[in-house]
Amino acid sequence: MTSLAVTRATLARVLRDRTALFYMVLLPVAIIVVIGVTVRGFDEFRIGLVPAARTGPVAGELLSGLQDAPGLRTRTYDAEADARTALRRTELDAVVLVPSGLDAAVRAGRPVTVTVLVEPSGSAGFSAVSSVSAVVAEHAARLQAARFAADRTGGTFDDGLVLARGAEQASAPIAVRTETVNGQSDFLPLGYSYSTPTMLVMFVFINALAGGAAIVETRRTGVYARALAAPVAARTLVFGETAAYLLLAVLQSVLIVGIGALAFGVAWGDPLAAGVLIAMWALVGTGAGILAGALFRTPEQVHAVGPTLGIGLGMLGGCMWPLAVVPEWLRTAGHAVPHAWAVDAWTTLLSRDGDMSAILGEIAALAAFAAALLTVASLALRHRLIADGGA
Repeated sequence: MTSLAVTRATLARVLRDRTALFYMVLLPVAIIVVIGVTVRGFDEFRIGLVPAARTGPVAGELLSGLQDAPGLRTRTYDAEADARTALRRTELDAVVLVPSGLDAAVRAGRPVTVTVLVEPSGSAGFSAVSSVSAVVAEHAARLQAARFAADRTGGTFDDGLVLARGAEQASAPIAVRTETVNGQSDFLPLGYSYSTPTMLVMFVFINALAGGAAIVETRRTGVYARALAAPVAARTLVFGETAAYLLLAVLQSVLIVGIGALAFGVAWGDPLAAGVLIAMWALVGTGAGILAGALFRTPEQVHAVGPTLGIGLGMLGGCMWPLAVVPEWLRTAGHAVPHAWAVDAWTTLLSRDGDMSAILGEIAALAAFAAALLTVASLALRHRLIADGGA
């Protein structure tokens, strides 16, 4: 029996285990989706739109611009009173009142005022006004261009508006890029982009520890002992099991990355750096899982201790809150576990637009953790298999 055969057998056994699949696939996916739905729009302003009773094409275009604007999450209300109530309940950051007669006023060349309501005690409302004002200003510039075109060509306002739209689509947009010189963020991006990398770190490690229960059960049922009697070298079994659990950790990481990117638009940064980081973290988790399978005597012990240990190390390593906000001594203690180095690397990739060279220090630290865990785990499991086989 080769190591590859051991890997195939282990993968087949795990994939047939419904309990293992629940913890590896269904539970992470369910939590990811729940958190994603909950925090989605966390970095958007909530805007209530109150259109006039009769909305013409010009007013309709303004409403469409507000609805499609990035950074704004809009909801339309039929009555101004309902929108004001939602604003008082802090369900909205601002309310936009589209005035009646907007189309007629624009065609007649009269100024139009778009009223924006905010709560004076809320800071988000005044920031939302800036975003709304940008959309309204863009719309007003288009209308001014239409008026200018109509005056020049002697046509109607609607003809000028068509010309203005065509010129706007044909011209190359001017992009504004802001950059803070020597600026760095110690925090992951807000919203779902914050929770997804930390969930990857947490789930892969916890599920790797839980995978140790399958190793304990295989030991207890004598499968390894019969394999050693074949005879099969203990190192072959150890290498095959390690490869199998490494593949499972990588597959779970790819699942989390795919859901975050496809369903919630999470950007994972430089592809090469992210791939290396995911692979290195999978090695760390695999080492921890193999070590748990070698040290514990019953699967119940693994299930009882593994999640608690995984969550505790995750909290210490900054998966629950940024280590930048904790005291210096706790930040130093947090870097005694691999989770902190993984979160630091994700922070560099996602908040500082880093690449592979920017996370070499974190990768080296994770490689040291992985090497130590895999070495100790391999020796412990090999010793355990030899002892069980001779019993």
